[in-house]
Amino acid sequence: MKKLLFIFGLIAMVACKSDKKEKDTEEESYVIPSSEKSSEKTPLTASIERGKKIYGELCVTCHLPTGKGIAGTYPPLDGSNWLTEKREESIRGVKYGMQGPIEVNGEKYDNVMTPMGLSDQEVADAMNYVMNSWSNNIKDMVTVEEVAAIKEKE
Repeated sequence: MKKLLFIFGLIAMVACKSDKKEKDTEEESYVIPSSEKSSEKTPLTASIERGKKIYGELCVTCHLPTGKGIAGTYPPLDGSNWLTEKREESIRGVKYGMQGPIEVNGEKYDNVMTPMGLSDQEVADAMNYVMNSWSNNIKDMVTVEEVAAIKEKE
């Protein structure tokens, strides 16, 4: 009987580890541009890795691990035309927060994104992660200098 319980315990442990590995893999969805694929970290891949941590701590609650957002409430980041067509506004939103109506992928949103209190480097890292995750593949890296140049709207 003890031997049988031990075997069932091992099977359960293997199943749990297997499930966890699949879930972890799903969340690690950022795309490394083909020009960045090597054993050495480039500035972009290092920024994406830092941004992944920031996203996981601050952004995931509203925009979800999948970047799909919540329809009608929080806009999607995955495949977002806002990221590709409104780069400056996207950076400004992460840096200073945003409120008021916007339209993303043809759907209207009117909610508040509070300021996160991020440094310019953290804003750049979060943007680089989002811009290179899920189906997004925006290789034009957001830099600290670019973020620093973005001023709050009056």
